[in-house]
Amino acid sequence: MVLSTAVRLAASRPSGRSSLINFLGKDGWAARLSAPVPAPVAAPAATTVAASSAAAPAAPVAAPQPVASPINVAPETVTTVPPSMYEDTPASNMRKIISRRLTESKATVPHFYTSIEIPLDSILSLRKVLAKEFDTKVSVNDFIIKASALALRDVPEVNGTYDAKSQSQRTFESVDISVAVATPTGLITPIVPSTQGLSLTDISAKVRDLATRARDNKLAPEEFQGGTFTISNLGMFGISEFSAVINPPQGAILAVGGGERKIVPGSVNVETGEKEKPRIQTTMTARLSADRRVVDEATAALFMGVLKEYMNQPKLMML
Repeated sequence: MVLSTAVRLAASRPSGRSSLINFLGKDGWAARLSAPVPAPVAAPAATTVAASSAAAPAAPVAAPQPVASPINVAPETVTTVPPSMYEDTPASNMRKIISRRLTESKATVPHFYTSIEIPLDSILSLRKVLAKEFDTKVSVNDFIIKASALALRDVPEVNGTYDAKSQSQRTFESVDISVAVATPTGLITPIVPSTQGLSLTDISAKVRDLATRARDNKLAPEEFQGGTFTISNLGMFGISEFSAVINPPQGAILAVGGGERKIVPGSVNVETGEKEKPRIQTTMTARLSADRRVVDEATAALFMGVLKEYMNQPKLMML
């Protein structure tokens, strides 16, 4: 059965109401597009002689054409939420500063991103040894901070800032890592100074102290203003991976997700042809957000590779 080229929903609607939508078939659209455009109607010529105008018979007046009845369109109803169902809270000073700085960062800093998967099994095993044999408790985040500090020491181009006024890049010998801490009033980044020279236990104690005082709003300005690199870890919240916004004037920020157990296929020995069995491995995803004015893609890749090497061989952090 072939449908007609113009199907009007009004024919099937009750009470003879007009439809808001008319469906046109392929032929109907073609007929509309190919229809000739009517010529413009010329304005009537002005009368030059009053006598000739009076002598000419009056032209019959055309009967008014019926005007199609307008489509009954229901006015759009805008529903608003009553004030009793929400509450407006004025932004705190910290929220205003965060909003201004991160909006400026996202709008003016050329972000680019590099991601890498890092095995965590070696670190998890070493943590058990330290806790059992030396009664020392350090978190995975402490290992990440230490490994990042050593990677920044080895790839100092990432440990830098950018001055937009002078359009210059500045690199630092000291690695001062800012650690993102969530507080009731907003996110704050207290600084662990000279991180590259601290031990794992020193980093653990320093981060705990800074985080506690940050949540109690007891940090001095010099303890959260500055820094050369930032780490934001959402792994403890069940986040597997995310992208962080650079904290100007720093040149990069590392976003760390939580560890996930995955099945890893076994490697193959090219010379002997021997194949390893698949195994279960705990891996985490780390994503570097870098300022292209400070770091290029090759340098970011080099930094991420060094970071992975330290995380894969955590004993190197104790040398």
